[in-house]
Amino acid sequence: MADNKLSFAERLSYGMGDMGTSLAYNMASGFLLFYYTNVVGMPAAGVGTVFLIARLLDAVIDPVVGIMVDKTRSRWGRTRGYFLFTALPYALLTVALFHVPDWSDGAQLVYAFVTFKGLGILMSVQAIPYTALMPMMTLDPKQRLKLSGMRGVGTSISVVLGTAAVMPLVGVFGGDDQNKGFQYVAMLFAAIGFAATLALFANCKERFEDGSSPDFAIGPAVKEMLRNKAWLVVFASCLLYFIRFGLMMSATAYFAIDVMRQPWLISVMLPAVSGMLLLSSFVAPPILARTGIRKGSAFVLALAAVIFAVLPLAQGNTGLFLALYIAACLATSITITAAFAMIAETVDYHEWKFGTRREGLLSAGISLSTKVGMAIGTAGFAFMLGAAGYAPDAVTDTAREAIRWTYYGSAVVLLALQTVVVLMWPMDGMQETIRNDIAARQPAAAAE
Repeated sequence: MADNKLSFAERLSYGMGDMGTSLAYNMASGFLLFYYTNVVGMPAAGVGTVFLIARLLDAVIDPVVGIMVDKTRSRWGRTRGYFLFTALPYALLTVALFHVPDWSDGAQLVYAFVTFKGLGILMSVQAIPYTALMPMMTLDPKQRLKLSGMRGVGTSISVVLGTAAVMPLVGVFGGDDQNKGFQYVAMLFAAIGFAATLALFANCKERFEDGSSPDFAIGPAVKEMLRNKAWLVVFASCLLYFIRFGLMMSATAYFAIDVMRQPWLISVMLPAVSGMLLLSSFVAPPILARTGIRKGSAFVLALAAVIFAVLPLAQGNTGLFLALYIAACLATSITITAAFAMIAETVDYHEWKFGTRREGLLSAGISLSTKVGMAIGTAGFAFMLGAAGYAPDAVTDTAREAIRWTYYGSAVVLLALQTVVVLMWPMDGMQETIRNDIAARQPAAAAE
């Protein structure tokens, strides 16, 4: 059996691979609406329709990409070829996304749809093989936790650069010309992402595979996935996490301005999410290695739920409020590091139960849960604003209270539900037995 231990260069390249994939998409998620409407001058309703249709198509695209990965056999293995051949197109589309031609509104909307959906497709073609790669690199749970920690580093860097750093860089590169500024930032991020993706391809190797045939029936494979208890737990946990994440990312600006009445808090509360994710990337692996994923994740989720339940009592003391809020962000960030490792372990569980690994399909399902969760959270908050009669120029007490209790209450409920879900995680203490059973049935083959 191939060596399970990974070098620092492999772990670093794997973590930066997440940054390479996520950097441009984080910039697009945070600023593309603003760029289209405020910089280019495109109609907001038309842009909203473009985004909605593009997101709905993800429900079809992600499973297709997952099946493609499971059917792929090439000189570069099952996943690495996707990094090699999408790195340049992804970089070029990143640049194109923020270079809208001076056309009519209709033509610009078509251009926006083609480039945004194209970037989304290529992101899926990179991100799903990326997630599928981890269980092929090592079977050791501790090594997977280290990989998950390094992935968290890449994720947090991409969030910081793709959100907090964008507007300052737009000012540096463009001055008063925001269009020029966005174009140069897009080119910079495209170059960084291109280099990181090629490093991922060059330095991360597939060591383990199940030797199964690339020809398999899709229907039975999907049915097996839905009978994979470990996968169902991760799917539900990620869905709940990203519903809350999408809602809170959308709600934080409104909460700071209209509830706390301190707009400056936005610049603290939003970066705290990525900052705590970076910190958790280092503290989570040793904690989870000691406690186990199930107990460790359940504890920090329950702790975060309690913190959000008492946050309203600290609302009058800004310093105490921020300290509690940052502590809650750290607690929930630990579960993301855990989730990265859990996704890899669902593959082992699948092989143990059904005799095939299906890294691509299982990873695609989790990718879909994150996108659906974000969409539900973002749309849910928007619907709440509409139901509360929110008007930015004249915020009523009813709207203010609706924002307040949605912000606190949704966090408590979703964190409590996620706690219940992760307590159903079946893998803690079973990894050694599962690996031995798999090895006895079908020894893993080394892949060069």
